[in-house]
Amino acid sequence: MSFITEIEFFDPHKVADSGQAFRIHSIDSTHTELIAHGRYLQIADLGESRYAFSCTPDEFQNIWRHYFDLDTDYIKALKEIDPSDKYLKDAVNYGYGIRILNQDIFESVISYIISQRRSIPSITTCVDRLSELYGRKIDLPKLGEPFVNPLKKEYYSFPSPDELKKATTEEINSIGAGYRTPYIISAVNDFVSGKLDPEALSALSDDELYTVLTSMFGVGVKVANCIMLFAFHRCGRFPVDVWMQRIQDKYYGGSFDCTKYPETAGIMQQFMFFYERTEDSHK
Repeated sequence: MSFITEIEFFDPHKVADSGQAFRIHSIDSTHTELIAHGRYLQIADLGESRYAFSCTPDEFQNIWRHYFDLDTDYIKALKEIDPSDKYLKDAVNYGYGIRILNQDIFESVISYIISQRRSIPSITTCVDRLSELYGRKIDLPKLGEPFVNPLKKEYYSFPSPDELKKATTEEINSIGAGYRTPYIISAVNDFVSGKLDPEALSALSDDELYTVLTSMFGVGVKVANCIMLFAFHRCGRFPVDVWMQRIQDKYYGGSFDCTKYPETAGIMQQFMFFYERTEDSHK
Protein backbone atom coordinates (compact mmCIF):
# COMPACT_ATOMS: atom_id res chain seq x y z
CA MET A 1 0.00 0.00 0.00
CA SER A 2 1.55 3.28 -1.07
CA PHE A 3 0.81 6.63 -2.57
CA ILE A 4 3.43 8.44 -4.66
CA THR A 5 3.34 12.15 -5.30
CA GLU A 6 5.60 15.08 -6.16
CA ILE A 7 5.92 17.77 -3.49
CA GLU A 8 7.80 21.03 -3.83
CA PHE A 9 9.53 22.39 -0.73
CA PHE A 10 9.34 19.27 1.45
CA ASP A 11 12.10 17.47 3.37
CA PRO A 12 10.82 14.86 5.86
CA HIS A 13 14.30 14.38 7.37
CA LYS A 14 14.60 18.05 8.23
CA VAL A 15 11.05 18.10 9.58
CA ALA A 16 11.93 15.12 11.79
CA ASP A 17 14.99 16.94 13.12
CA SER A 18 13.35 20.34 13.52
CA GLY A 19 12.14 19.78 17.08
CA GLN A 20 8.47 20.56 16.54
CA ALA A 21 7.18 16.98 17.02
CA PHE A 22 8.47 14.12 19.14
CA ARG A 23 7.22 11.02 17.31
CA ILE A 24 8.77 11.53 13.88
CA HIS A 25 12.16 9.96 13.17
CA SER A 26 14.58 9.31 10.33
CA ILE A 27 15.11 5.59 9.69
CA ASP A 28 17.93 6.08 7.19
CA SER A 29 18.97 8.62 4.58
CA THR A 30 15.83 8.14 2.48
CA HIS A 31 13.14 6.95 4.92
CA THR A 32 11.23 8.72 7.67
CA GLU A 33 8.54 7.35 9.99
CA LEU A 34 6.03 8.91 12.34
CA ILE A 35 3.07 8.26 14.59
CA ALA A 36 0.24 10.76 14.40
CA HIS A 37 -3.56 10.69 14.54
CA GLY A 38 -3.38 7.09 15.79
CA ARG A 39 -1.59 5.89 12.64
CA TYR A 40 1.85 4.80 11.54
CA LEU A 41 3.23 6.43 8.41
CA GLN A 42 6.48 5.86 6.56
CA ILE A 43 7.78 8.18 3.85
CA ALA A 44 10.31 7.14 1.21
CA ASP A 45 12.27 9.83 -0.62
CA LEU A 46 12.39 8.73 -4.25
CA GLY A 47 14.45 11.71 -5.44
CA GLU A 48 13.57 14.68 -7.63
CA SER A 49 10.90 15.87 -5.13
CA ARG A 50 8.98 12.57 -5.39
CA TYR A 51 7.84 10.79 -2.23
CA ALA A 52 6.09 7.54 -1.45
CA PHE A 53 3.73 7.45 1.55
CA SER A 54 2.71 4.14 3.16
CA CYS A 55 -1.00 4.90 2.93
CA THR A 56 -3.88 5.00 0.48
CA PRO A 57 -4.49 8.06 -1.71
CA ASP A 58 -7.61 8.86 0.34
CA GLU A 59 -5.69 8.74 3.63
CA PHE A 60 -3.02 11.00 2.19
CA GLN A 61 -5.59 13.55 1.02
CA ASN A 62 -7.74 13.39 4.17
CA ILE A 63 -5.00 13.29 6.82
CA TRP A 64 -1.42 13.75 5.72
CA ARG A 65 -1.84 16.63 3.25
CA HIS A 66 -3.12 18.79 6.09
CA TYR A 67 -0.73 17.34 8.69
CA PHE A 68 2.31 18.32 6.60
CA ASP A 69 0.75 21.68 5.67
CA LEU A 70 1.16 20.93 1.97
CA ASP A 71 -1.37 23.52 0.82
CA THR A 72 0.67 26.44 2.18
CA ASP A 73 2.96 28.19 -0.28
CA TYR A 74 6.20 28.36 1.71
CA ILE A 75 8.23 29.64 -1.21
CA LYS A 76 5.95 32.67 -1.46
CA ALA A 77 6.17 33.25 2.31
CA LEU A 78 9.96 33.09 2.29
CA LYS A 79 10.21 35.69 -0.45
CA GLU A 80 9.09 38.20 2.19
CA ILE A 81 12.37 37.85 4.12
CA ASP A 82 14.27 41.07 4.72
CA PRO A 83 17.10 40.89 2.15
CA SER A 84 19.51 42.49 4.62
CA ASP A 85 18.99 39.69 7.17
CA LYS A 86 21.88 37.39 6.27
CA TYR A 87 21.38 35.04 9.23
CA LEU A 88 17.74 34.38 8.43
CA LYS A 89 18.48 33.92 4.72
CA ASP A 90 21.21 31.40 5.57
CA ALA A 91 18.87 29.60 7.98
CA VAL A 92 16.14 29.31 5.34
CA ASN A 93 18.56 28.01 2.72
CA TYR A 94 19.90 25.45 5.19
CA GLY A 95 16.44 24.32 6.33
CA TYR A 96 14.83 24.33 2.88
CA GLY A 97 11.92 21.89 2.96
CA ILE A 98 10.82 22.32 6.60
CA ARG A 99 7.08 22.80 7.03
CA ILE A 100 5.07 23.53 10.16
CA LEU A 101 3.10 20.42 11.13
CA ASN A 102 -0.59 20.57 12.04
CA GLN A 103 -0.45 18.40 15.15
CA ASP A 104 -3.21 17.02 17.36
CA ILE A 105 -4.21 19.63 19.93
CA PHE A 106 -4.41 17.41 23.01
CA GLU A 107 -1.18 15.57 22.18
CA SER A 108 0.61 18.89 21.64
CA VAL A 109 -0.59 20.33 24.94
CA ILE A 110 0.62 17.32 26.92
CA SER A 111 3.85 16.95 24.92
CA TYR A 112 4.83 20.58 25.37
CA ILE A 113 3.99 20.49 29.07
CA ILE A 114 6.39 17.54 29.27
CA SER A 115 8.96 19.47 27.22
CA GLN A 116 9.70 22.07 29.87
CA ARG A 117 13.42 22.17 30.69
CA ARG A 118 14.12 18.92 28.83
CA SER A 119 16.15 17.80 25.83
CA ILE A 120 14.32 16.51 22.76
CA PRO A 121 15.46 12.86 23.32
CA SER A 122 14.18 13.05 26.90
CA ILE A 123 10.83 14.46 25.76
CA THR A 124 10.53 11.72 23.15
CA THR A 125 11.17 9.01 25.75
CA CYS A 126 8.48 10.39 28.06
CA VAL A 127 5.91 10.75 25.27
CA ASP A 128 6.61 7.20 24.06
CA ARG A 129 6.29 5.77 27.57
CA LEU A 130 3.00 7.56 28.10
CA SER A 131 1.72 6.18 24.78
CA GLU A 132 2.82 2.65 25.60
CA LEU A 133 1.04 2.81 28.96
CA TYR A 134 -2.28 4.30 27.85
CA GLY A 135 -2.46 4.43 24.07
CA ARG A 136 -3.66 1.64 21.83
CA LYS A 137 -1.40 -0.64 19.84
CA ILE A 138 -1.29 0.41 16.20
CA ASP A 139 -1.72 -2.07 13.36
CA LEU A 140 1.25 -1.50 11.07
CA PRO A 141 0.65 -1.37 7.30
CA LYS A 142 2.20 -4.00 5.08
CA LEU A 143 5.43 -2.45 3.87
CA GLY A 144 6.99 -3.55 0.61
CA GLU A 145 9.15 -1.60 -1.78
CA PRO A 146 10.07 1.25 -1.61
CA PHE A 147 9.73 1.10 2.18
CA VAL A 148 11.97 -0.47 4.83
CA ASN A 149 11.46 -2.11 8.21
CA PRO A 150 10.22 0.22 10.97
CA LEU A 151 12.59 1.16 13.77
CA LYS A 152 10.54 -0.76 16.34
CA LYS A 153 8.28 -3.80 16.42
CA GLU A 154 5.39 -2.11 18.23
CA TYR A 155 3.91 1.38 18.11
CA TYR A 156 1.19 2.97 20.20
CA SER A 157 -1.12 5.89 19.59
CA PHE A 158 -0.96 8.90 21.87
CA PRO A 159 -3.71 8.42 24.49
CA SER A 160 -6.94 10.38 24.30
CA PRO A 161 -8.03 12.51 27.28
CA ASP A 162 -10.37 9.72 28.43
CA GLU A 163 -7.61 7.12 28.15
CA LEU A 164 -5.11 9.29 30.01
CA LYS A 165 -7.69 10.10 32.68
CA LYS A 166 -7.11 6.56 34.00
CA ALA A 167 -3.48 7.33 34.83
CA THR A 168 -2.52 7.72 38.48
CA THR A 169 -0.03 10.24 39.78
CA GLU A 170 2.43 7.42 40.41
CA GLU A 171 2.09 6.10 36.86
CA ILE A 172 2.66 9.50 35.28
CA ASN A 173 5.64 9.98 37.57
CA SER A 174 6.97 6.65 36.30
CA ILE A 175 7.48 8.01 32.78
CA GLY A 176 9.86 10.61 34.18
CA ALA A 177 7.45 13.54 34.20
CA GLY A 178 8.77 14.81 37.53
CA TYR A 179 7.40 18.19 38.64
CA ARG A 180 5.31 18.31 35.46
CA THR A 181 3.04 15.49 36.70
CA PRO A 182 0.41 17.75 38.32
CA TYR A 183 0.44 19.97 35.22
CA ILE A 184 -0.35 16.94 33.05
CA ILE A 185 -3.14 15.76 35.35
CA SER A 186 -4.69 19.24 35.42
CA ALA A 187 -4.59 19.51 31.61
CA VAL A 188 -6.19 16.07 31.20
CA ASN A 189 -8.99 17.06 33.59
CA ASP A 190 -9.55 20.29 31.66
CA PHE A 191 -10.04 18.35 28.41
CA VAL A 192 -12.15 15.57 29.94
CA SER A 193 -14.45 18.05 31.69
CA GLY A 194 -14.93 20.09 28.51
CA LYS A 195 -13.33 23.17 30.03
CA LEU A 196 -10.92 22.94 27.12
CA ASP A 197 -12.57 21.96 23.86
CA PRO A 198 -10.36 21.72 20.75
CA GLU A 199 -13.04 23.01 18.40
CA ALA A 200 -13.89 25.95 20.61
CA LEU A 201 -10.22 26.76 21.16
CA SER A 202 -9.60 26.75 17.41
CA ALA A 203 -12.27 29.42 16.95
CA LEU A 204 -10.57 31.86 19.32
CA SER A 205 -8.45 34.81 18.21
CA ASP A 206 -4.71 34.65 18.87
CA ASP A 207 -5.00 36.88 21.93
CA GLU A 208 -7.93 34.91 23.33
CA LEU A 209 -6.22 31.57 22.74
CA TYR A 210 -3.02 32.79 24.34
CA THR A 211 -4.94 33.95 27.41
CA VAL A 212 -6.67 30.58 27.78
CA LEU A 213 -3.45 28.58 27.37
CA THR A 214 -1.40 30.68 29.78
CA SER A 215 -4.19 30.37 32.36
CA MET A 216 -3.63 26.60 32.45
CA PHE A 217 -1.75 25.18 35.42
CA GLY A 218 1.94 24.93 34.53
CA VAL A 219 1.70 26.51 31.06
CA GLY A 220 3.93 29.53 30.56
CA VAL A 221 4.69 31.84 27.67
CA LYS A 222 7.02 29.55 25.71
CA VAL A 223 4.82 26.46 26.01
CA ALA A 224 1.70 28.43 25.08
CA ASN A 225 3.39 29.81 21.97
CA CYS A 226 4.62 26.34 20.97
CA ILE A 227 1.11 24.95 21.27
CA MET A 228 -0.31 27.84 19.27
CA LEU A 229 2.25 27.39 16.49
CA PHE A 230 2.38 23.61 16.22
CA ALA A 231 -1.19 22.61 17.09
CA PHE A 232 -3.27 25.64 16.03
CA HIS A 233 -1.05 26.78 13.15
CA ARG A 234 -0.89 30.33 14.43
CA CYS A 235 2.21 31.08 12.39
CA GLY A 236 2.65 34.57 13.76
CA ARG A 237 3.71 33.14 17.13
CA PHE A 238 7.42 33.12 17.95
CA PRO A 239 8.33 30.66 20.76
CA VAL A 240 11.55 31.58 22.56
CA ASP A 241 13.56 28.89 24.34
CA VAL A 242 17.25 28.80 25.22
CA TRP A 243 18.22 28.27 21.57
CA MET A 244 16.09 31.11 20.27
CA GLN A 245 17.26 33.50 22.97
CA ARG A 246 20.84 32.63 22.04
CA ILE A 247 20.07 33.49 18.40
CA GLN A 248 18.44 36.79 19.38
CA ASP A 249 21.40 37.72 21.56
CA LYS A 250 24.02 36.79 18.94
CA TYR A 251 22.41 38.20 15.81
CA TYR A 252 19.55 40.55 16.70
CA GLY A 253 20.67 42.64 19.64
CA GLY A 254 18.58 40.56 22.06
CA SER A 255 15.25 40.67 20.22
CA PHE A 256 14.06 39.50 16.80
CA ASP A 257 11.65 41.96 15.17
CA CYS A 258 8.55 39.82 14.66
CA THR A 259 6.56 42.79 13.37
CA LYS A 260 8.26 42.27 9.99
CA TYR A 261 6.55 38.88 9.74
CA PRO A 262 3.11 39.19 11.39
CA GLU A 263 1.79 36.01 9.74
CA THR A 264 5.01 34.01 9.34
CA ALA A 265 7.28 34.74 12.34
CA GLY A 266 6.77 31.18 13.60
CA ILE A 267 7.91 29.76 10.27
CA MET A 268 11.04 31.92 10.43
CA GLN A 269 11.60 30.78 14.00
CA GLN A 270 11.59 27.15 12.95
CA PHE A 271 14.30 27.68 10.32
CA MET A 272 16.42 29.62 12.79
CA PHE A 273 15.99 26.97 15.50
CA PHE A 274 16.93 24.15 13.13
CA TYR A 275 19.95 26.05 11.80
CA GLU A 276 21.36 26.96 15.20
CA ARG A 277 20.92 23.50 16.73
CA THR A 278 22.96 21.94 13.93
CA GLU A 279 25.59 24.70 13.79
CA ASP A 280 28.53 22.29 13.90
CA SER A 281 27.63 21.04 10.45
CA HIS A 282 27.53 24.46 8.81
CA LYS A 283 29.94 26.69 10.74
